[in-house]
Amino acid sequence: MNDLRFALRQLLKNPGFTAVAVLTLALGIGANTAIFQLLNAVRLKTLPVPRPQELVEVRSSAGNPGLGIFDGDNAEMTYRLWEEVQKHHEPISPLFAWSSGKSKSL
Repeated sequence: MNDLRFALRQLLKNPGFTAVAVLTLALGIGANTAIFQLLNAVRLKTLPVPRPQELVEVRSSAGNPGLGIFDGDNAEMTYRLWEEVQKHHEPISPLFAWSSGKSKSL
């Protein structure tokens, strides 16, 4: 208890140091809270789907020039290939697709 009283007296004697200490703590707590909120929204919350454990990702791993797919790390699923997958998706429940890249002519 004596240490707490001594610390409080020292903080009251040095208002400049007290202000810097309080602002530093406030910035640190605020930054950590903001980062956690972002991480929570992006990675920690479960997806808004009934059974997220059943989600799968379909990728094109080998080239098929007939369908517009070429070998390489950046092989993309073309719209033509997407239409074929949609026609034959019986073992898979509803499908959807998205693109994070540039729009290309099909």
